[in-house]
Amino acid sequence: MTLADNPLSIHITFGVVQKSNHTPNRYLKVSVFFILYDMKRVVFIVIGVFILGWMVYKSKPVKQVITAMVVEPGLINEDGRTIKTRVKVPEGFERVKYPEGSFAEYLRNYGLKPYDSKIINYDGSEYFWQYGHIGILEIPVPGNGLQQCADALIRVRSEYLWDNNRKDEIGFNFTSGHYCSWKEYAAGYRPKINGNRVTFHKTAQADGSKENFYRYLNLIYTYAGTLSLYHELIPIDDASELKIGDMLIKGGSPGHIAMICDEIVNERGDKMFLLFQGNTPAQSVHLVKNLEDASFSPWYVLEKDVVIPVSNYTFNSSKFVRFK
Repeated sequence: MTLADNPLSIHITFGVVQKSNHTPNRYLKVSVFFILYDMKRVVFIVIGVFILGWMVYKSKPVKQVITAMVVEPGLINEDGRTIKTRVKVPEGFERVKYPEGSFAEYLRNYGLKPYDSKIINYDGSEYFWQYGHIGILEIPVPGNGLQQCADALIRVRSEYLWDNNRKDEIGFNFTSGHYCSWKEYAAGYRPKINGNRVTFHKTAQADGSKENFYRYLNLIYTYAGTLSLYHELIPIDDASELKIGDMLIKGGSPGHIAMICDEIVNERGDKMFLLFQGNTPAQSVHLVKNLEDASFSPWYVLEKDVVIPVSNYTFNSSKFVRFK
């Protein structure tokens, strides 16, 4: 590389020529060239360090992959086929008791696929991130791609109400704010949507079948999400009041949501929780590890308005909601 190949070097050399009123010797030219070369190297190094630091800050999964691979899950029972039997209780804690038949008991006894089952996308492919879960819930993933993060939890809640003969309680707001109930849908009423204006008309025959129930859920998946749930559901302002069935939520488009599915407490009243989540793209609903504190993973300490990383998503200011 010559000075002629470097316009910046030529410019400085020209300045030296004018100032000294004679052509600088080759040693001065070489010195100027190497000074410039070293300056460029320093600039590139500084930029590289800045970019690397930013990537490390933003890419928490890098740390989480290492944690997930080197820490033995001492609280995991690989033979367990429910949430309750898959995860052991840390010493000094015990599970919080809930009434038989409650939503809480329904969740903590939810069935799991065999240990080491992978997260599968709606199209049958494997999800790229397989390091943040310790169980896959026995929830089918429809091939239409609609059952994403909020939708998966809507399904779990709706199936609980269905199975417990509380079908009239099944209903959710669209993002527009309009309420759509299973009762009206089963009676044949369908929404007519024009922008943010929604009206309901009887355009179908009454059908209370389970097959029609899942068609109703597909409608809800299409027009509801984390944003509608955030505005519709009961906010939990005091984290000490959290219980099984409550949800950690970031309402938005996109947003994210995870559901509390088990709860333990010690003699001092300190609580920890388990979480499961769906995701985008639509995929297997999975029970997540705690990759920030492997000493009691997969249990989480949950607080309001703090940063809570959950698998490969970070809730930057935690908020909680509860089904009515």
